[in-house]
Amino acid sequence: MTMTSSDTYVLHGLKLSYFTGKLEAYFRAKGIPFRYVEMDMADFRACAKATGIAQMPQVETPSGEWLTDTTAIIKHFEAMGEAPSLSPQDPATAFCSLLLEDLFDEWFWRPALYYRWAFDEDAKLMSAQIARTMMRDMPMPFFVRRQFILWRQRKVFLAQDGVTKATAPTIETLYMDVLRELEAIFSKRPFLFGEGPCEADFGLFGPFFRHFFSDPTPGALMRENAPNVAHWVTRLWRTRPEDLEGVASIDGVSGDLQFFFDLAANDYLPYLEANSAAFVAGKTNTTYTVQGVQWTVPTAPYRVQCFNVLKKKFAMLDDTAKTQIANLLDAPSIGLLQGSIVPMEETENRTGLRDRLWK
Repeated sequence: MTMTSSDTYVLHGLKLSYFTGKLEAYFRAKGIPFRYVEMDMADFRACAKATGIAQMPQVETPSGEWLTDTTAIIKHFEAMGEAPSLSPQDPATAFCSLLLEDLFDEWFWRPALYYRWAFDEDAKLMSAQIARTMMRDMPMPFFVRRQFILWRQRKVFLAQDGVTKATAPTIETLYMDVLRELEAIFSKRPFLFGEGPCEADFGLFGPFFRHFFSDPTPGALMRENAPNVAHWVTRLWRTRPEDLEGVASIDGVSGDLQFFFDLAANDYLPYLEANSAAFVAGKTNTTYTVQGVQWTVPTAPYRVQCFNVLKKKFAMLDDTAKTQIANLLDAPSIGLLQGSIVPMEETENRTGLRDRLWK
């Protein structure tokens, strides 16, 4: 299949959106022709009516069908086999790329939203931008729209997501630790796994482009402490298919990525297990401990499905691939990946599940 201008997709989203930026970068690197539509509330409702799920971004295909969820959308296009391939072909490496994509999508959500809404300069700037864009068709004065956004985002993404004076230092430490690790990686190679990007890069790009790179407070920290990370952000944003011609395929995992596999093993997978257990028990909230700090957050059905998908993909690997992954993750986390699938209504492309995090 070769895409032409007649194959133009319509991408509905926001230019300040975490997952919209992730998908835009993938479309640009893949060479998928698309027309961008900046959502307002009417378009958001229209997309939700078309797909049955209220989230962004959403993609309308040239044939009039709809695609939702960035992970599923990337999988959809990679399955077409169109060059450049942005997914590792080696099974163990491919699983590692998808595991890190999921880690970056979900675990970096809190620090991304924390830096946007916990600091006055960032919060005032971004609430004004949302009032001018997403809520531009709402019949109320600008200052009312802006104040509503500021109140709503701080309530949902700070107060309800477990951000307190006790937990905030843990969030800030995570960001600085991640900057340190990534700075070392991107000082040696252009992308996470090698000379070309893969799913893990696009997962990382979501929080790093529209939040950490663009928002005032985390952006200043990045420029001061991790200039090679800032360079990676702009590098991936400008990557086009012709830039990837002749680039060696990804067929392994570098040892300097171990920090992120440890993060998955020690923090993220245990959280997913706690979230799934709370979901099964019908609990509204999930309580878990990370880095010695206890968190209580709303139970997220979407992340139950994320965990199910990881378990299914791990189960499909052969023994050789599983052994390779066991060298990156500890025994308890391998045990979690081998756990039972949680029964729930789900589809392969994750439609029908509206996460409280509105993605």
